[in-house]
Amino acid sequence: MSERVTVFGAGYVGLVTGVCLSSAGHEVKVLDVDPAKLASLDAGRCPFFEPGLEDLMRASRDKGALSFATVDSIRRFSGIIVIAVGTPATATGSADMRFVRSVVDMLEERAEPGTVVVMKSTVPPGTGRALSARLAPHGIQYVSNPEFLREGSAVTDWFQTDRVVLGGVGDAIDRVRPMYAEIDAPILACDVTSAEMIKYASNAFLATKISFINEIAVLCDLVGATVDEVASGVGMDSRIGPAFLRPGIGYGGSCFPKDTRALDFLANLHGYDFHLLRAVIEVNARQRLLPVRALKEQFGSLEGRRIAILGLTFKPETDDTREAPAGEIISLLRAEGAEVVGYNPIPVPMAELTSTADTLQEALAGAHAAILTTEWAEIVDSDWASLVRTMADRPIVFDGRNALDPQVIQSAGAKYIGVGRPQEGTA
Repeated sequence: MSERVTVFGAGYVGLVTGVCLSSAGHEVKVLDVDPAKLASLDAGRCPFFEPGLEDLMRASRDKGALSFATVDSIRRFSGIIVIAVGTPATATGSADMRFVRSVVDMLEERAEPGTVVVMKSTVPPGTGRALSARLAPHGIQYVSNPEFLREGSAVTDWFQTDRVVLGGVGDAIDRVRPMYAEIDAPILACDVTSAEMIKYASNAFLATKISFINEIAVLCDLVGATVDEVASGVGMDSRIGPAFLRPGIGYGGSCFPKDTRALDFLANLHGYDFHLLRAVIEVNARQRLLPVRALKEQFGSLEGRRIAILGLTFKPETDDTREAPAGEIISLLRAEGAEVVGYNPIPVPMAELTSTADTLQEALAGAHAAILTTEWAEIVDSDWASLVRTMADRPIVFDGRNALDPQVIQSAGAKYIGVGRPQEGTA
């Protein structure tokens, strides 16, 4: 059954939601306040890089299932309204709810009775109860429907999700179910607050796995174990699983850092000291220091050293640099007087850099050290034996993602340093 859906927000979550729903046969209109962004979308250009999204967007637009408009151009709202605006972190770590409140204020005045509001934005548990109470007198129903999309694989994640979570009362949930009729995944129906908590708890748990394996990597360095083998053995346990057991320089992006801090803030607000979550956050912050500390131990001073940062986005297959480890590492290196050159397969701006290279070869030429900060396939699969030979004499390669072959790099004449990997041989 085709639904008429209006999506507030043409950012990452909103656009992916709108495109995927329209490609499944629903009639979707995506709204935004930025005319320039909307003009670009009308022309078939996606404002960010996400594999497969732009082609899907053009196909839906061309068949008339997807359109774009300014928020002010819509006088009355009806059908299903999806809120997918940003909830960035404030200075205290709490979620900034200004954009969500602005949309809800508008819907109170301009939504028809019988409208269903679906919350895709990540909002603190308890938010939905308050919003439901505001909207109910206007005949508007409310459903919490958190998203679990990963940048770089969002289209696949939408259609092959592990679950669809719908929080609300029965008849409101029944109105939303047809949106996901084309998706072969279990639908978990629950109360609104539990749905909100599922999103935060999921991200906090995954962040915990990352910080846990990073702590194990430290112990591996101290006792001489190999973290790759340890993680493999631990991940073979069906109760644990191998996902997110890759050590490195920590997580980044728009979700894990923001959501873990927001959950910690929520706990404090309710008088609970969430020790474990705070440790997860602290461990992640510490990981950024590893490559800088390692290079200082090897070189002494970093003054005047040319250091290549490889991978500027927080993960491969995205152009998102929010909370990317590279940004903080670059700032730390610059503070030590290093000359920092950056390379990313998809060009992205990063003001902290001394310079930006157009190619991997250009970034590494004459470099005293290289730090792999993001495991782009183009970088990892390159001819490292040849690349090392273009670097300065006796260079250092810090593998911040444990994605490179130590033997290849050491044989080419560089010192290899990984995270939780034994230090065998010297350059």
